[in-house]
Amino acid sequence: MRRMLSTAVLALALGGLAPMPAPAQGFQTPYPVKGTGTVVIRAARLIDGTGAAPVRDAVVVVTADRIVAAGPASSVQVPAGARVIDLGDATLLPGFIDAHVHLVGRTLGDPGGDDASVRDLDAFAPVISVENARRTLMAGFTSVRNVGAPAFGDIALGKAVDEGYVPGPRIQGAGHAIGITGGHCDDNGFKPGVAESDYRTGVADGPEQVRAAVRYQVKHGAGVIKTCATGGVLSEGDAVGVPQYTYEELKALVDEATKLERRVAAHAHGTEGIKIAVRAGVTSIEHGSFLDDEGAAMMAQRGTWLVPTLSAGEAAERAAGSGVLTGLRAEKARAAAQAMRRGIRIAMAHHVLIALGTDAGVGQHGANAHEFALMVEWGGMTPMQAIQAGTLSGARLLGWEARLGSLAAGKLADVVAVSGDPLADVHALERPVFVMKNGVVYRTPDHDGGLPK
Repeated sequence: MRRMLSTAVLALALGGLAPMPAPAQGFQTPYPVKGTGTVVIRAARLIDGTGAAPVRDAVVVVTADRIVAAGPASSVQVPAGARVIDLGDATLLPGFIDAHVHLVGRTLGDPGGDDASVRDLDAFAPVISVENARRTLMAGFTSVRNVGAPAFGDIALGKAVDEGYVPGPRIQGAGHAIGITGGHCDDNGFKPGVAESDYRTGVADGPEQVRAAVRYQVKHGAGVIKTCATGGVLSEGDAVGVPQYTYEELKALVDEATKLERRVAAHAHGTEGIKIAVRAGVTSIEHGSFLDDEGAAMMAQRGTWLVPTLSAGEAAERAAGSGVLTGLRAEKARAAAQAMRRGIRIAMAHHVLIALGTDAGVGQHGANAHEFALMVEWGGMTPMQAIQAGTLSGARLLGWEARLGSLAAGKLADVVAVSGDPLADVHALERPVFVMKNGVVYRTPDHDGGLPK
């Protein structure tokens, strides 16, 4: 009865935006997983995600969960009887993609974060992930790559979203991130016997353990493999740029992942660790803070992606300045944030492939679109380049470009609209007025999805 009442309240709150399916015999989950009928979305302009010039006086036609047509109103036939949503002076865009998030667990600055692994019940992180997912979706991010979560929480969350139990972005999850004993992917700072891990929870040493770790993550649903090639900012007891895995270990990890048809995302801040990971064949470098010209040239030549996570650098820098981070972690935060400002410009100069990623969980969930502005302000991108990094480029990195990343007929109906023109003001991307995923409308100018004001 309680679940039935909450479902009814949701339907009233959304004002019919995400209606429940018609009553039917059998079990139903609270949220629709795909749209129904035909919806026509009108706006002053459209940016399709490919880098092409904006379309004026634009229309997107959606039937069920697919885009049927997208382009200028003069060339798109509007089906009779379709529901029409006119957004006025807004810009239509593909659903945004964040290629580096941590939806499961506490956020930097949460007082319980440092010892969460030994104090929080196993179910606590998945519980708070539900709100993190909702905030992310309402910010216009309809797809994410979750690169590391305890207890396969990201796989479970993705299943709950896909089956309609909770609202959120579709998730490509990694399960546990894989790294060396005592490294960035381990829980450090506790006495022996506390928070110990093995290959099943991502701590693996030597090629054979690494292979076993990859197999175990894939067994339990990982769609991507995450590894820690260097030290990190928030981890205890390691230097931010020092390599952690050897080439042989990383090569074994990449080979095993490739055999199992998974791509590899490598956390790597330091110059040498970046190069080792690139030589080993990883798909993407996450952060890449201390990237140099040689490393960038290697990445460009091999087609290795950079996911710069500038939002995390900014958040960690602020945490160091406010006293949330102290000691070695504060020093690492300041150094990495300053290096990121240089690293992304070096990547741009060498034409490295770049996809948007925020490392949300270090920064606040729901503020993901701030990364667009940082890519412009820190990285020297144009607003159009930043948009492409957060739409079609992200889809290509995840291997989802056949169904996502651009507004084109046949693709899944993930559509976002922002007020005004984001090419004139990139910060407009931080203020979505419309969010559709799989043809289901979650946000309009009259309904903000319940986000706090």
